[in-house]
Amino acid sequence: MKAHREISPISGRRVVTDTDARYPDWASLYADNALWVYRMIFNRVGNRPDAEDLSTEVFLAALRPIRLTATVAEVRGYLRATVRTVLSTYWGEATGSDIVSIDDISDLPQSAEQPVRAARRLVDNVLAALPDNYRRILELRFLQGCSVKESASSMGVSVSNAKVLQHRALRLAAALSEKAIDGHQV
Repeated sequence: MKAHREISPISGRRVVTDTDARYPDWASLYADNALWVYRMIFNRVGNRPDAEDLSTEVFLAALRPIRLTATVAEVRGYLRATVRTVLSTYWGEATGSDIVSIDDISDLPQSAEQPVRAARRLVDNVLAALPDNYRRILELRFLQGCSVKESASSMGVSVSNAKVLQHRALRLAAALSEKAIDGHQV
């Protein structure tokens, strides 16, 4: 069961309109909420592996206390509070200091897709501007998730050479990315 949503005339955002609805099972609860939880966390931490891990933490932490008899609005409220707690713990560990509070977190608006598309365009442009061997090593390592050894084997180079290629490719990609962010053509 997916919660019924409509575009709010006030905010222009999609909102749950049947707040008295309930989830029939855990799978529908997860299916209806996983994407916005992930997007919210990704928006705060900025990298996919951490966002995936933290999203998992949110659902594991919420699994026991959430009741299927709770309304959609109650579930979302509890998940939002759990996201705040998980992010607070994450940032506390990452910075080595105690985080007292995190600003209230709202659902990401539909316009949140725009920065994701812009980031993807930037990555595509930077990769296209790299020499073939640099682009290949980055694609193998970071887009396909291959190890250095697997990447080296695929490229027909030594592991040491693959490490050097990766290092140089990352430096050049960072420089190209900075140029693009500053408004220069990549």
